[in-house]
Amino acid sequence: MATTNDIKNGTVLKLEGNLWSIIEFQHVKPGKGGAFVRTKMRNVRSGKVVDKTFNAGIKIETATVDRRDYQYLYKDGDDYVFMDTSDYDQLTVPGAIVGDYANFMLESMMVTIAIHEGSPLYIELPASVVLEITYTEPGLQGDRSTGGTKPATVETGYEIQVPLFLEQGTKVKVDTRTGDYLGRVNE
Repeated sequence: MATTNDIKNGTVLKLEGNLWSIIEFQHVKPGKGGAFVRTKMRNVRSGKVVDKTFNAGIKIETATVDRRDYQYLYKDGDDYVFMDTSDYDQLTVPGAIVGDYANFMLESMMVTIAIHEGSPLYIELPASVVLEITYTEPGLQGDRSTGGTKPATVETGYEIQVPLFLEQGTKVKVDTRTGDYLGRVNE
C-alpha cells in the first residue's frame, strides 16, 4: 500500500478491480481546506482516460508492473511475438494490446512491454520511428512549394500524409503517437 504522496507519472494503481496508469498528476494545496491530488489516468486495458481527485495522504493500492525491453520478432496470426534480449525468452502479445502501434513496428525493433502478474498490459514504442516510403505518387515539377501533402505508404503498410516533393524510397521520421510525418531522414 502507498499513499497519494507516492503518485508519479507512470505509476499503476489498482482501483475498483481495474489497473490505471497515471498520465499526469498535480498536488494542490488550496488556501482553505485540505490538500488533494488531481490526476489524469488511463485504463490499462481499455485505454479510456479519466480525471480523478484524491484527498492528500489517503492510502491507495499500487500494482507491481514490470517494464522490460523486448525485440519485436514477427506477427503470428493476430498475435505479435517479442523476445527478451537478456534471456531470449519469447513473449506473445495479443493484437488488441499492440493496437495501432503495429503500424509503426518493424522486425527487430526494440519496444518496452509492461507486464503485470505474467500478462502483458501495454507496449510502448519510441516517440518516433524511421520508415521508408514504399509507394507514393510522383511529385510534379513546381510542387516544391510549402503546404500541399499527398498520401504515401510506408514499409509497414501504413499510409501517412507527406509533402508533395517526397518520392518513393525516401526515409521519413513518423510520430508513433499520432502517425504524423515529422521530417525527412538523410542517411
